[in-house]
Amino acid sequence: MKREPLDTYQKAAQINQDKGRYGTFAEIGAGQEVARVFFRVGGAADTVAKTMSAYDMTFSDAIYGPSERYVSRQRLERMLDHEYELLLERLNDQRGSHTCFFVFANTVAARSFRRQDEAHGWLGVRFQTRPFAPPSQIIIHVRMLDEKNVLQQEALGIVGVNLLHAAFHLYQTPEELIGALLDDLTAQRIEVDMIKFTGPEFAAVDNRLMSLQLVQQGLTDTAMFTADGEAVQPGEVLWQKPILLERGSFRPVNLLNLDMLECASVRFLAEPQVQGTPVVVLMEMTLRNLLAAGAMDHQDFLARADLLGALGLPVLITNYSYFYPLAGCLGRYTKRRIGIAIGVPALREIFKEKYYADLEGGILESFGRLFKHDLTLYVYPYREPSGETIRADNLEIAPHLRHLYQHLLENGHLQFLENFNEACLSIRTADILSLIQRGEPAWEQMVPPKVAQMIKARKFFGCP
Repeated sequence: MKREPLDTYQKAAQINQDKGRYGTFAEIGAGQEVARVFFRVGGAADTVAKTMSAYDMTFSDAIYGPSERYVSRQRLERMLDHEYELLLERLNDQRGSHTCFFVFANTVAARSFRRQDEAHGWLGVRFQTRPFAPPSQIIIHVRMLDEKNVLQQEALGIVGVNLLHAAFHLYQTPEELIGALLDDLTAQRIEVDMIKFTGPEFAAVDNRLMSLQLVQQGLTDTAMFTADGEAVQPGEVLWQKPILLERGSFRPVNLLNLDMLECASVRFLAEPQVQGTPVVVLMEMTLRNLLAAGAMDHQDFLARADLLGALGLPVLITNYSYFYPLAGCLGRYTKRRIGIAIGVPALREIFKEKYYADLEGGILESFGRLFKHDLTLYVYPYREPSGETIRADNLEIAPHLRHLYQHLLENGHLQFLENFNEACLSIRTADILSLIQRGEPAWEQMVPPKVAQMIKARKFFGCP
C-alpha cells in the first residue's frame, strides 16, 4: 500500500504524542531548527529531555573534543556518542524500562552574512526500537540549495523532522525511509548525497544499495562508496585532490577496463600539476547504464560492486548521461587536475550534436562546461569489427567539427593513449557475458584471475 506522507508538523506532533520515546536534540550551526518544530507543535515536554547548541568553538571542543572540521562526519558521530551516553547515564535507571531513548544531532554550515560558499550539513539519529535494546543509527549528509539563509534553515528543520520520524516509523523498510526524507521538500531545496545505516536493526542492510537508492529516487545525482563498501560523502574523499575517473558498465570489470585505467594513470601521473600529490581513482557507473537491461537488478549491481571492490576500486554512482555535468560535479569538490578515461566509442558520442539540443550554446557550450575544470579526456583506442584500430589520426569527425576536434587535441584536452595492450582491444563485455551464461570457459582469459574466481564461486551474471 502506498505511503500517505504526513506534513512536517503532523510528524512532529505524532512523535510528541508517543510517550514511549524520549531524547536529546543537539544542533550546532544554523539554529536549533529541528527542535524548534517540536516545540512549536506543542507537547514537546513528553519528547525532549534536552536541547543544546554549542556555537562557540571553545565550548563545543570542551563538550565533544576538538575536530579538524566542525561540519563533518567525525563531529556528528562524537555528538551522538556523547549525548547518547549522557542520556543513558542520567535516565536509564529512572525511565529505561518503559522508554525508547534517542539522540538527534546535526552540525551545519548555512549561508550567512560572512559565509557565501556552499551550505551543507551532517544529520544523524541514534535510537532504540524497544526499551533496553542496543541502539541503531542513521546518518546523512545534505546540501542546502536555497539562496536565502531563512529558507535554508526552514529546509533543515523539515529534513531533520523527516529523518527522525522515518527512523521511528520506517526503519524496517529502508528504501521507503529514504524516499520519506524529502517529504514537504524538493530536490531543488535539499540534496541528500550520503546515507549510512548501522546497528542491529540494519544488520541486513547493504549501504551500497542505499547509496544507489539515493540516486535512483532522485535525492542526489551522485553517491559514492569505497572499495570496502563504506558509504561516503564524495567531498570526504575528493576534496582538493586530483581525480582520475573511468566510466563503464563493468559487467564484469575486464582486462580492457583495467588496461584503459593503467594507460590513463601513467599519463595522468606524469602531469606536472599532479606529481607528488595523492590521486583519487574512481570507477563510475551511471543510472542509465544500470537500467539498460530494464528494471534495476540489485544483485547484478552488487556483483559489479563486489568485483570492483576486490580490485581495490571505489565506485561513484551518478545520474549523468553526459560528461559535462559530471565535470561540473567533480569541479565542485576539487580545483586540482581531473582526468576521465574513455574509449573511442564514447568520444564519438560526445561529438554528436543531437545530445546538446537543449543547451543554448549547443555542442560548444557543452565543451565549455566539460573542459572548464582543468579536465583532460584520455582516449583509449578501439578495434573495429573489420580489424581497423581507431586512433586520433583516423577517427572520423563531422567536417564542420574537425577544427574543434583539432583544437582540443592541440591544447591537450584530448590525449590518445599509447602503450596499450593490443590483445585487450578485441574484448567486448557482451561477449564475456554470453560466454559466462553458456558455461564456456574462454571468458576467463578476458578478466583478471581474481574476478574469474569470484564470478565462478558466487555464480555472478548467470554463471552456471
